[in-house]
Amino acid sequence: MGKLGLGIAVGCAVASCAIAAILVSRRVKSRRKWNRVVGVLKELEEGCSTSIGRLRQVVDAMAVEMHAGLASEGGSKLKMLLTYIDSLPDGNEKGTYYALDLGGTNFRVVKVQLGGKRSRIVRHKVERQPIPPHLMTSTSEELFDFIALTLEQFVERETNSSDLPLDKKRELGFTFSFPVRQLSASSGILIKWTKGFLIEDMIGKDVSECLQQAMIKKGLDMRVVALVNDTVGTLALGHYHDADTVAAVIIGTGTNACYVERTDAIIKCQGLLTNSGGMVVNMEWGNFWSSHLPRTSYDIDLDAESPNPYDQGFEKMISGMYLGDIVRRVLLRMAQESDIFGDVASSLSVPFILRTPLIAAMHDDNSPDLREVDRILKDTLQIQEVPLKARMLVVRVCDVVTRRAARLAAAGIVGILKKIGRDGSSGSTSGRSKSGGESTNKMRRTVVAIEGGLFASYTMFREYLNEAVAEILGEEIAPYVVLRASEDGSGIGAALLAASHSSSNVDNVRLS
Repeated sequence: MGKLGLGIAVGCAVASCAIAAILVSRRVKSRRKWNRVVGVLKELEEGCSTSIGRLRQVVDAMAVEMHAGLASEGGSKLKMLLTYIDSLPDGNEKGTYYALDLGGTNFRVVKVQLGGKRSRIVRHKVERQPIPPHLMTSTSEELFDFIALTLEQFVERETNSSDLPLDKKRELGFTFSFPVRQLSASSGILIKWTKGFLIEDMIGKDVSECLQQAMIKKGLDMRVVALVNDTVGTLALGHYHDADTVAAVIIGTGTNACYVERTDAIIKCQGLLTNSGGMVVNMEWGNFWSSHLPRTSYDIDLDAESPNPYDQGFEKMISGMYLGDIVRRVLLRMAQESDIFGDVASSLSVPFILRTPLIAAMHDDNSPDLREVDRILKDTLQIQEVPLKARMLVVRVCDVVTRRAARLAAAGIVGILKKIGRDGSSGSTSGRSKSGGESTNKMRRTVVAIEGGLFASYTMFREYLNEAVAEILGEEIAPYVVLRASEDGSGIGAALLAASHSSSNVDNVRLS
């Protein structure tokens, strides 16, 4: 081989070595980046840990906060609001009743015909009506005149001669899902507007009276006999179908809970008397907080950037409004640590671009190549050509965030059961169920009605919640507790409360 050939050979060898070195370097860098992404996941898993020990601490904290909220106004992050509802429908109700459900940019009008024990709900009719945007910031008179007009038209269309006796006034349950200070079972003062409403002249006014005056102007012979929120309506509907229902939970876009409490346990209202000895308490549990809740840097940042920092802490960890954005924040951190998603920081930086229904769809994707995950990443986040291992990582993030939310919701539910002595413990100092026959012999069947998209539509969330409730209660106590999906408590439930509080239904069930 001549000098020229030798030079070429040496040059090729050097070039090959250089290329190999570059490839090795790239692989090392790629491996390091992937390891950083895996590190982000491990950090998330540790931060979201919900061991049985921690869940029992949350159970105890919930029960303690409930006691404090019942003892004094402002004594707890839980408001523990009195509803003055001391009787719940039990299936004996008869007649035709109406409900009005106002909780957002639409409202619904409901008519329910009840036939008593044998017939139960004979039939019901529901109509939805959008609220013109200008009425959301107008005056209370204009808003309720519009609602009363819609109600009048609905009644005229749905009325027939067999509905009501001629001398019987129509009775209405009003679901008003805004902050209200309840004055009685049928009246309450608006504290503030949310959800885009801003009608300043109505703050401090009796909500039911505003509706009542509008109905009188329209010549509508109807009266409000129950003013409730959607959680109380869910409890009413659950109790109508099963008398062992003692609590209700909403887990959807937002979250809340209510339950039946003994009146002698409501210390902040000493001397409070009811015919039944009990009263439904609206917990407003979205504002629950405890140092035992597993909070991460993603939760802290989400809270700080929200319109209501340091408020609704529990809701921000478990409700559908926020789960998708927690996942987005984790994926953004992963993208910043590596090129796992390519140059997509701009799309992942958009708050709430990843909604919880999309999280549920990715989490439930059982296809071998995770096609649904790939589609959502492309369509929603404009992330193209994501390798399978990265898609699997996305599913894992969804799983960690959802599992934490469901298990914390489960701890909240058991906290309620603990407060009312339905968790198998003899007092309020432990979330553990006792072993042995003595505690189970004293156990009563307990039903919790649950409504909302997370529980109804998100399979993995529901499975994790059910699993955690059973795990916390223990195998001897868990069979006594039933979590039952409910639907349309804010509509049908409110109409049922109108029936149970009607002057014609005097034999209402007692809440003891």
